[in-house]
Formats: sequence, C-alpha cells, structure tokens
Amino acid sequence: MHHYVDARPDRKERGAFFTPAALADFISSWAVRTPGDTVLEPSCGEAVFLVGAGRRLRLLGCRQPQDQLTGVDLHRDSLRRAAQVLSGEGLAPRLIAQDFFTFCEPASVDAVIGNPPYIRYQDFTGPVRARARRAALAHGVRLSALASSWAAFTVHAASFLRPGGRMGLVLPAELLSVNYAAPVRTFLMSRFSSIRLVLFTQRVFPDVQEEVVLLLAEGACPQGRGTDHFEVVQVDTAADLGATLAFAPWRPRSASHKWTGAIGGSQAYESLTASGAWTTLGAWGRLALGTVTGANSFFTLSPQRSAELGLTAQDTVAVSPPGSQHLRALTLTGADMNALDAAQRRTRLLLPASQPSAAARRYIRSGERDGVAEAYKCRIRDPWWRVPAQPVADILVTYMNADHVSLCANQAGVRHLNSVHGLFVDGAAAALPHDVLALCALNSVTDLGAELVGRAYGGGMLKLEPREAASLPVPSIGTVEAHLDSLRRLLPRARSLIRQGLRDEAVARVDAALDLEGQATSPGLAEVRRARSGLVARRRARGSGRRP
Repeated sequence: MHHYVDARPDRKERGAFFTPAALADFISSWAVRTPGDTVLEPSCGEAVFLVGAGRRLRLLGCRQPQDQLTGVDLHRDSLRRAAQVLSGEGLAPRLIAQDFFTFCEPASVDAVIGNPPYIRYQDFTGPVRARARRAALAHGVRLSALASSWAAFTVHAASFLRPGGRMGLVLPAELLSVNYAAPVRTFLMSRFSSIRLVLFTQRVFPDVQEEVVLLLAEGACPQGRGTDHFEVVQVDTAADLGATLAFAPWRPRSASHKWTGAIGGSQAYESLTASGAWTTLGAWGRLALGTVTGANSFFTLSPQRSAELGLTAQDTVAVSPPGSQHLRALTLTGADMNALDAAQRRTRLLLPASQPSAAARRYIRSGERDGVAEAYKCRIRDPWWRVPAQPVADILVTYMNADHVSLCANQAGVRHLNSVHGLFVDGAAAALPHDVLALCALNSVTDLGAELVGRAYGGGMLKLEPREAASLPVPSIGTVEAHLDSLRRLLPRARSLIRQGLRDEAVARVDAALDLEGQATSPGLAEVRRARSGLVARRRARGSGRRP
C-alpha cells in the first residue's frame, strides 16, 4: 500500500475513507474471474481496488491488464496519486477525472468494485445531491432526502455492468437497516440473481465509528428477474477473509424489508412478529422527541437549587431528570419523584408560566453573563430562555441504552427531556392501563426487536431514534387484552424483580404471561433469546474493541 499525506478533514468532506488492502484484495479476487474481465472502480481514490484487480488479472494470465481497467474520481489530486501507485505496479489504466454521477459510457464491464464515498445527508447537498438523485431515478430508484451519498452511488454503479456481471462494494451497514435504504435493497434484489453479504464483529476502519458490510452481488439481470433471498456470513476482522466462508441464506419478508434479521435474528422471531399477535410501538400511539433545552445544566435544577435561587412555583415545572436510569422499573410515580428530589436530582425545568418572577429574571441574567444565551438552541429562540416544552407523555421510552430499551408509565405526570422519547397513547391502546403496556414491552421478542431496529453507538450503546422506536415490535392490543388479568397480577412482582437487578427473571415471567412459548414456532423462544444475547455481545464488543 502506498503512503502519502491526505488531511482527514478533507477526506471526510468528500466521504473518502481509504480501504484496507485486505478488503480490496478480497473483493478484487471475488469479482475478477477470467483473464478477459473488464473492471471499473468508481470513486477510485487511491486505486487500491484497481491494484488488486490488476494483480488478479495477471495471476489469471492477462498480459496487459491495464487495458481492461478504468478508474473514475472527482478529486484530481487523488487521481495523480493513484497514477503513481499504479505505475509502481507496472500499470497505467485509464483514469478519468469526473463526477461519477455524470459519468456515462456505452461500454459495459464485467465487474464494478470499490468503496463509495460516504457523505451523510446533512452534508450531501446542492447540485451534487441533485445529480445523484437523478442518476438513481434514471434506473427506477427514488431516494428520499435523507439518503446518504452511497445509496445513489450503488444504484448508478450497477448500471455499468453487462448481463451476468458482478458488483463488489464496501458499504455502510446502513444498507441493512435504515429506512432510506429500502429502495436500494429492493433494487439489488431485483437486479442480481445472487447477493452475498460479509459482516464484521470488529471495526474495519479503526478511526471511523461507521460499521461496514461487503456487498457481493452477481448475475446482473433485467429488473424484476433477480432473487428473493440473500446469503450472509459474519467474520471478526478483515484478516478472516482468507478462510473459506460459510454463507447462510436469509429470506426477508419483502425485498425492501430491513435485512438486520440476517445478522442475528431468528425464524421464530420472524414468524412471531409477522402474526396478528404482534404490532409496533407506533400502533400504540404517537412518539415524540423530548424537550431540547440547549443547556440542560442551566435549565434543569434540583429542588434545593431552585429554592436557593428563590424561584417560585410558577417559574418551574416537574421534569424527569436528565438520563434514564430511573426509568427502568416500568413506572415513574410521585413517590419515585420524591426520592429523586431527596437525592438532589434535577427534577425542575425552568419554564415560567407567563412572565418570570424577579428571582427567575436574576437567574436568566446570570445565564446571559455565563454565555448560556449563545448556545445554538438558545440563540435561535426568542426569548432565548423560553423552552418549547413537550406536553406530558403517557409513557417514557429510553433513547440511549447500555443494555435494553425500557418503557416507563409516566404516572407522576412530568415533562421529559430529549434523553428519552414520549409516547402519547391513542386509539385502542388508550383504554389499557399504561403500566400494563409498559410491562408488555418487557419481553424477549421486544428485546430482540430493539437490537434489530436500533443502532449500535459509541461505547456499545443502543440508540433508538423516534422512527426506530415506532417500529419496535410489541404485543398487539388484542394480545394484551387476552392476557390482561395475568399481566395485572404480575406487575408488582415484575417491578420488584427489576429493582433487585433480576430483569431476566422479570422478562421470563412476562414471556410466560403472554404465552410466547405457545406462540413461537420451532425452534421456539429459546432461539429468540439466543439471538438477542448474540447481538448484545456483538454490540458491546464493537463498543469496547474486544472480541465478543
């Protein structure tokens, strides 16, 4: 591999994260199969894939591999460095300085390989985004405004393949799970006769949090003549790619459906959640982000601090304090809030009913002196101290989770911050006790579902955005009603078990109360629990850098 200096901020701006040679060599060897194969590397950057393809062609007996290699990149400096690297390999392939989304050639190739640029939608804007979306739409794929750059890139790259051709790409694992990738998943399954995915338990790019997957798609064919399943294998690191890989088949419910089930899901889970006995949390009600203050350390206060400042009852409202550890025992009651008050937790939110009191005005002036008013969320408000608080939610849903997602009935009737989500129960669910609904989410299927719909975050945390929380699998209203009496009886015992640190036992009891063993098909509920344990171990290992 060549060595040169390329400032990381510059690489990040254009979505370039250079690929380890082990990945490029693996994909090149997979994609290049005959001495006559032609190869395209879009967004070639350092040309590590072209190097691998050139070596592979020579190994197969090709005497002039450079005549069969093409690289495209918008960044001219990268192309100059790529030319130097390729020259060191005795290769001088065609290198084209052009935006790939405007690149169009009549000649098709046998293989497209590479690592598409990864630019999140917040930074993927203007004419480049417009060209990308037009390129994808030209191939029948309509991408949402939330799509990152790799999505359109993948679709456009496939258009350069001749019938039967192969595409090997390093993609963000978002391919498997995010909603905006659904059209890409549908496109891939409709345009290739075979799709294989390689996943990693360890981070492949050490300085990047993003998880990646290798896409190995072959048998390019007219749209609609693809496949109804894909195959998947999971390895620890790129060093394990040299071994014989044992791929296992997985058939998603539909082409667009999330592919996360293939990572650690189970057929029992799939059959359970596909039945009428299950629904999603979004069917219970509306989910909303909590209040964004812009400066929790200023706007949230302990009762003791509020009293010291002389704030009146009209200056503050009760709030679930920052964090979510206190929301893990199914209910948040008035007695729980009293205990949090006694522990000097910040259970008061500065939210004057009308005009602030004299004491509140003094506190606001202190915030201005300390620069609080200049925080982004504060300076875009008028007045800066008037927080747009959410109404009181029925159930609080944890957002960042070290172990599991929890639902907590808001019996204390307090506001919530953006460290949790609020569920406003409506429809048929409104007739059911909120604490029973929270209890129903304490089961093995919902636990596994959280790992599948949520995202692994820094430090091994499980992050659940509102849209992801809305897709969390939970028992249907009919299922809750059918087991209402046994669930009500179980509630005090389940709360006690959780407070004692015996959550797994509480989960097992809720599983029994909902008769999940009776609902599950072979191999049953044990498979659901094993799948969840495996995903939790994987998430934690990735967060710590250790093997699971």
